[in-house]
Amino acid sequence: MAFIENSRQSLVPSFLYTTPVSKKLFDVDTLVRGNPTLPTASSNGGASKSFMIPAPSEPGKIAMFSPAYYAACTAGGTLCCGLTHMAVTPLDLVKCNMQIDPTKYKSISSGFGVLLKEQGVKGFFRGWVPTLLGYSAQGACKYGFYEFFKKYYSDIAGPEYATKYKILIYLAGSASAEIIADVALCPMEAVKVRVQTQPGFARGLSDGLPKFVKSEGALGLYKGLVPLWGRQIPYTMMKFASFETIVEMLYKYAIPTPKEQCSKSLQLGVSFAGGYVAGILCAIVSHPADNLVSFLNNAKGATVGDAVKNLGLWGLFTRGLPLRIVMIGTLTGAQWGIYDTFKVFVGLPTTGGVTPAPAATVPAKV
Repeated sequence: MAFIENSRQSLVPSFLYTTPVSKKLFDVDTLVRGNPTLPTASSNGGASKSFMIPAPSEPGKIAMFSPAYYAACTAGGTLCCGLTHMAVTPLDLVKCNMQIDPTKYKSISSGFGVLLKEQGVKGFFRGWVPTLLGYSAQGACKYGFYEFFKKYYSDIAGPEYATKYKILIYLAGSASAEIIADVALCPMEAVKVRVQTQPGFARGLSDGLPKFVKSEGALGLYKGLVPLWGRQIPYTMMKFASFETIVEMLYKYAIPTPKEQCSKSLQLGVSFAGGYVAGILCAIVSHPADNLVSFLNNAKGATVGDAVKNLGLWGLFTRGLPLRIVMIGTLTGAQWGIYDTFKVFVGLPTTGGVTPAPAATVPAKV
């Protein structure tokens, strides 16, 4: 009983990450009956003082929930968010201008036409540098801390309650991660919006950042932090909780083969599909706050009340929404595809898709 109590924090709910029976590092029944020595995945037969689960694809390459695991998730988040947001810069540029100046940018097609006429092809990628840097930093924190907080809150809850209330674990973990991620994103987001929506303000980050700081002060870079939290925290909670749920449902009802027996290409396809649907839901939930962020970062000295008065409630919820659904759906699907591709590349399992197992409740019965 002493061992069970001491190792409570290291027991990982099986619904988060499980391995095929043939690849399990140890037998749960043996652990519960009091064997305190857990073998590692190394070939020297040594014992580990901490509890680690090997990656199902390549046991021992990266131990689950080790520093190397979180570093890999952080690197994957950096790649998936930075690259995808940079790639959709033209869509984001039109979307921001539709929110700020709807009389000039009346629709998606006319918005692209206005930009092409006034700024040429190069104008479609204005602000790509702060976009790349800002969302790379955000992605690193978002995915890295999500994996950390998901494990942390699961350990606090214990195996039985973590399995029973897994949606709450997803929501709490993603919200906690996004609070940190937005602090990293906010300065670059402020410069990006100003560069994209005020022609002549600056060419990009190198001259835009000093000009912004000179005009608004260093703290002005964080003027939009609270609205950014209002946009990104619900967005990220929906993004992770809906993705995990959708992927689990796909494996449970749409794909007859257990996840561990599916090919890697099929698993990555499921990740993209689940991410795309999750992205559509994210866009709808977070769109009012997105309009607020664009308005506040564009107008010097503006307040939330000014934004609501100018946009109106209907405009706050709908202005630029169709384009944002297309953009965020594609973006989120691609992000999960890239993230899980990177995880597979380094020998880790793809995210989600494992249903709760009865074994997770065994420690609670001892």
